[in-house]
Amino acid sequence: MEDVLTADQLSFGFSDSYYIKELSLRFKKREVVSIIGPNGSGKSTVLRLLTRLLKPAHGAVYLEGKPLHTLSSKNIAKKLTMLPQIYDHRSEMTVRDLVKFGRQPHLKWYEDYHQSHDTYIDWALEATRLTALQHRPLSSLSGGERQRAWIAMALAQKTPILFLDEPTTFLDMYFQFEILELVKSLNERYGLTIVMVLHDVNQAIRYSDRLIVMKAGEIILEGTPEEMLTAEMFKAVYGVDVLIKEDEEMGLFVVPKGI
Repeated sequence: MEDVLTADQLSFGFSDSYYIKELSLRFKKREVVSIIGPNGSGKSTVLRLLTRLLKPAHGAVYLEGKPLHTLSSKNIAKKLTMLPQIYDHRSEMTVRDLVKFGRQPHLKWYEDYHQSHDTYIDWALEATRLTALQHRPLSSLSGGERQRAWIAMALAQKTPILFLDEPTTFLDMYFQFEILELVKSLNERYGLTIVMVLHDVNQAIRYSDRLIVMKAGEIILEGTPEEMLTAEMFKAVYGVDVLIKEDEEMGLFVVPKGI
C-alpha cells in the first residue's frame, strides 16, 4: 500500500532530558496507527512534528513525497488535520458553526461560506451522527457528543489523513467506546488514514492496524498488535508484568499481574 506520509531521521528537543531522537516513520493509505508508550515518552510531540506544529531540529517530514516544510499551510490543511487533547467546551458556539470552521482551508481570503460548502458540513454531521444536534451549543452537549463535534469539524476539512491526540481522554467508558467505534467507521467507510496517540493499550490493540511503541523519545518497537504483544515488551517499556489473553469476541488483550 502506498505511503501518504513519511518522516526521515526526525530529531527535536525541549531539553537534554526531553527529546525526540532520529525517528523514521511511514504511514500508508487507509491504515489506523496508534502510538503508545509511558507518559513523557514523546508521543504527542511526534504528532506535532508530523503535522508541522513543531519544527524538527533535524530531519524532515514528507507529505505524498513532498517536503512538508515547503508546502503552504493552506495546502497542508487540505491534506491532513489534527485534533489536540484540549478543547474549549464552554463555548456557546453551535455544533454546526464549529463544523463550518473545517471548511476554512478551502476558502479564498475574500470568500465567505457559500452553499457548496454545506454539502461537506452536512456530510460531516451525518458521519458523526450529529445532524439532530447541529443547532445545539457545545456547552450543552455530553463529553462524547462534544468530542464527536470536534471530529466532525476535522472531517469537514475533507482531508485524507486525520491525527488524534488521545481522543478518549476525560471520557467515561461508554463515550470512549463510542469515539473509537466512530474512528473505526471513518477508516472503513471513507478510507481515512488515522494516526492516534492512545493511553489505553487495550484500546490501541483493538482499534489499530499497527502500533508504534515509544519510550524516552525513541521508537522501541513497531508492527501489528499481534507482533507487539509480548510480556517482555510490557516489562521493558512500562515496567509491569502482564498476561496476554485472547477472547473469542474481544480478541487479544492485556491484564497486569501487579506492580
